[in-house]
Amino acid sequence: MIRCGVDMIECARIAAGIERGGERFLNRFFTAGERQDCADKPYRLAARFAGKEAVAKALGSGIGDIRWVDIEIRTAEARRPRLILHGKAKEMAREMGLAEWDISLSHSEALAIAVAVAKSAD
Repeated sequence: MIRCGVDMIECARIAAGIERGGERFLNRFFTAGERQDCADKPYRLAARFAGKEAVAKALGSGIGDIRWVDIEIRTAEARRPRLILHGKAKEMAREMGLAEWDISLSHSEALAIAVAVAKSAD
């Protein structure tokens, strides 16, 4: 089985959320590691936000069934994004047999986009 999800967001929405909600907003949507990797820069966080939405779509759930921080996107070697699932997201992926994931993020000053692809082990 192969599953995929895609999402795009205006970077200004994340900047506005940070402006309005500060630490509360940041901690609701992003892990400490994501915040560190992105240095709290809105355009970089927007790409992570789109990535979380794309993963939730690949899981077929939407974000309502999963906490935002259950989907973590860290920066690995060569600045490649690395997906780490926690909690309900990890449980859902396991139940669906999704063992391999790949995620791609991109952004401009105005827009961020992400694509997530998952494949079952068989």
